[in-house]
Amino acid sequence: MNMILIAIILTFVALLISTITDLKKREVPDYISYGLIFIAFAIAVIYSIINWEYIYLAQSVMGLIVGIIIAYTMFYLGQWGGGDSKLIMGIGAIMGFNIFNLFNINIFGENNFWLLIMLANIIFFGAAYGLAWSIVLAIKNRKVFIKSLDSWIHKREILMARRIIMAAVIIILIILFTIVPQEYRILLLSFTAILYITFYVWIFVKIIEETCMIKDIPVGRLTEGDWIYKEVRVGKKYITGPKDLGVSREQITELKRYCAKGKIKTVTIKEGIPFIPAFLLAFVATVIIYYISAGVL
Repeated sequence: MNMILIAIILTFVALLISTITDLKKREVPDYISYGLIFIAFAIAVIYSIINWEYIYLAQSVMGLIVGIIIAYTMFYLGQWGGGDSKLIMGIGAIMGFNIFNLFNINIFGENNFWLLIMLANIIFFGAAYGLAWSIVLAIKNRKVFIKSLDSWIHKREILMARRIIMAAVIIILIILFTIVPQEYRILLLSFTAILYITFYVWIFVKIIEETCMIKDIPVGRLTEGDWIYKEVRVGKKYITGPKDLGVSREQITELKRYCAKGKIKTVTIKEGIPFIPAFLLAFVATVIIYYISAGVL
């Protein structure tokens, strides 16, 4: 069987299982991510031996490295949880990447841009999916959301920001229709619209976070990688907090120990959006692009 087809099937199965667990439990089992990495290297070694060509193993290693770089970047920026980050490492290993053949005309030649195209799709589908999920949350919690919205838009700093944004838009529009050549006007007008819309999308997302994603949960329900919203201390001893970018297994064990002693009952977390479905959508789009480029579809 073609190595690319094997990679497609294995990645799809892994993403489908991960999507189900992410939606149900808000976590991705480590055995899926690590299993994907192990299987990727096993297949790469087999193909390298059969064809007596190192490139299969090299592509898998390079794909893993790219996955690790992206995973750590997104994790430390607070955009992805630990499960999301580990899964992208596994996907990188199974899909592969060939840094030595970047300028091949065939974008899918020797796994050149499989990973990069999927990452571009993740950005697109992730943004659309995240916005759609936030809108659903706003509708489900509309009373609290509307109350918080009214409070937010009347904040002093928000009112000031709105005036600055509006002044910037007016200045840009004046420049647009008096100085800027006609051929550049659409580009500048698009930039102005994006600037204006982005500000209100940011407000919308912040309100959603405050009203729908900040929750107090029992210590026993904590899972590794949960984002702690408020610092947890016992006396003067620091246990965990927002700066940790996800609670560790050791910290959960310590929290449970203090919980058993009656010193801690709940922990405030920021519940993230289950993002793996966006990975699945991005992967399906990548496969469709591949088959279209190959002339199959």
